[in-house]
Amino acid sequence: MEILSVRSPEFREYGRVIENVDMTELVKALKNTPVPDGVVYEPGDASLEALPVYKEISDVCYGEMPIQIGYCNGHNSKLNALEYHRSSEVNVAATDAVLMLGLLKDVEEDFTYDTSKVKAFLVPAGTAVEVYATTLHYAPCGVDGKGFQVAIVLPKGTNYTTKASHARTSDRTTRNEDCLITATNKWLIGHEEGGLDAGSFLGLKGKNLDLND
Repeated sequence: MEILSVRSPEFREYGRVIENVDMTELVKALKNTPVPDGVVYEPGDASLEALPVYKEISDVCYGEMPIQIGYCNGHNSKLNALEYHRSSEVNVAATDAVLMLGLLKDVEEDFTYDTSKVKAFLVPAGTAVEVYATTLHYAPCGVDGKGFQVAIVLPKGTNYTTKASHARTSDRTTRNEDCLITATNKWLIGHEEGGLDAGSFLGLKGKNLDLND
């Protein structure tokens, strides 16, 4: 699978590299977070949110909105699913990491998506990127089988357990976007080989992409 640079022109449709916030202290602190054999995601981490850069990210990247800083770490080489939010997501890489990305505009009316349209981008260690709300994304991947550590910044309250009930149907005639909601501010389209929780909408068509292929 071809891996492009986040500094390439192709990335501009999916996001941007953040140059006006110094993420050095966040990268350093992220090095102390666990790297399991699988993948772990924590929406918010108190030690990361206690850093002075928390306020700067809130002010500069989110226009003073309240935010949360968590992390997604581990070992992964597969796509497995794609998700989107009603907001941008900031990713700060403490290690080299690859993001597999798609575009929300390419999701079909029945909420299926062809994985052949996914593009992969390398985020070098120490780099911060904004992933736009119109970009499909999921867990990062490691490089050459190595583990990854990526800080995940989102508006406060994102990716927590929902309070309301949401549609869970595979019937194409009655399906609506509500059936994609799996957490607060999170719409998910999974792959049948992705190992997702029961009830997740499995709308990814084509290969479950693997960087090792």
